Amino acid sequence: MAATATYPPPPPYYKLYKDYIQNPNSAPEPPPPIEGTYVLFGANYTTDDVLPSLEEQGVRQLYPTGPNIDFKNELRSLNRDLQLHILELADVLVERPSQYARRVEDISLIFKNLHHLLNSLRPHQGRATLIHLLESQIQRRKQAVEDIKRRREEAQKLLKEALGTLDGH
Repeated sequence: MAATATYPPPPPYYKLYKDYIQNPNSAPEPPPPIEGTYVLFGANYTTDDVLPSLEEQGVRQLYPTGPNIDFKNELRSLNRDLQLHILELADVLVERPSQYARRVEDISLIFKNLHHLLNSLRPHQGRATLIHLLESQIQRRKQAVEDIKRRREEAQKLLKEALGTLDGH
């Protein structure tokens, strides 16, 4: 029975870090961040974090465009349309099963619009989450400061009592 290694050998660039313990500055600098477009597993990606419009994706937009979109009303409207189309699909499947494809395409279009509308709210969600996180950190730190002040006052009171008992004897 031949002996085999349980783990593969380390990658060859480990030799670049041989003097790291003695001199941490001897390690090579990390590569610069990628900017622009790049290929990953055969697909093209970009570092620009921009939500492409539905038209760019080849999908018909069912809600109005512009900076002043009422997201709540549009989401409700699309949800009602979705419910209606699902009921119509159920009716078509019962009455005329061969004509279901158009209803499924309509439902798919509504889902794509809902998904795009929700994705356009992601930056707002991220900001709100960050604000909440920072506010909770501030609250915890204020509580910690108050706790430290309270304990300091208790310690000062104990020291005064101890000094009073020492002076009294």
